[in-house]
Amino acid sequence: MKIRVERIICATDFSDYSNHAVSYGLALAREFGARLYVCHVIDLPAATVYGETMIDPGALRSRIIDFALGEIGAMVGAEETEWEPVVTIGHAADEIARLSREFEADLVITATRSRSGLTRLILGSVTQKLLQLLSIPLLIIQAPGPEWGPGTERTIGLKRIMVGCDFSPNSQLAFEYGTSLALQFQAELHLVHVIPPAVFEDMLKPGEQSGDEYKKNLRERLTERLKAMIPAEAEYWCESKATLLAGEPHEELVKYATVNDIGLIVLGVRGRGLMETLLVGSTTDRVLRRTTCPVLAVSPAVKPED
Repeated sequence: MKIRVERIICATDFSDYSNHAVSYGLALAREFGARLYVCHVIDLPAATVYGETMIDPGALRSRIIDFALGEIGAMVGAEETEWEPVVTIGHAADEIARLSREFEADLVITATRSRSGLTRLILGSVTQKLLQLLSIPLLIIQAPGPEWGPGTERTIGLKRIMVGCDFSPNSQLAFEYGTSLALQFQAELHLVHVIPPAVFEDMLKPGEQSGDEYKKNLRERLTERLKAMIPAEAEYWCESKATLLAGEPHEELVKYATVNDIGLIVLGVRGRGLMETLLVGSTTDRVLRRTTCPVLAVSPAVKPED
């Protein structure tokens, strides 16, 4: 199974984090032979960010658009990849989601500063809203990695890709994307399942089997189930590894990614109510707030092509 990536939207607010995301987007566009839309959304009420005051709205709009187009052009530089600047006005998440539908994009790339706690509850973030709005995969860039810039060759050398799996339809879809990307980049594929604390505690309760025997059998069954997900032909194009961990899923996934120098984490996105997402957060959300590794969040509304 191979995913098709023909059109990519990469959002930037001209911060160092989002500028790095543009470099990542250019490298991915080159890898897939895709068209890249470098997008900046202007929020006119926040015009002071651009060093302007609200005197003549029409003139202000034109100046800001010209400024944004110039910044995008300077950021991309002399790039042979097929790309197009897109400057629009409105709320960032809503506009990016709209553009993803208008351009029939296959992937959106953005950066995040990983807010948490009360700040995230009150302010939210573009990334959080995109996770709720998008029906296509969202690639979130966490922190600057390789030094990319105009005049240098932008490449992505993904060596290890980790897929978090809880055996749900969402994680199955994430696995399909992770497998396809491992094929694309000839990368190691790490499939990881984390046994939550409540389940792990049940393993230790006395029953028909002793605690140790039951724990061993469950581990063996889960490990075999993980291994069974990996296509037999995968051994011809990548090295794969199935790993079983125990603990809080987001903590264990982040630890594993750090220890094993993972280059990309792929996770499924579950539908949640707004307040539950803000107050509790999903495993994907919690991983995003703790890792420095790029994360591909795959929506259950989208499936890759055979």
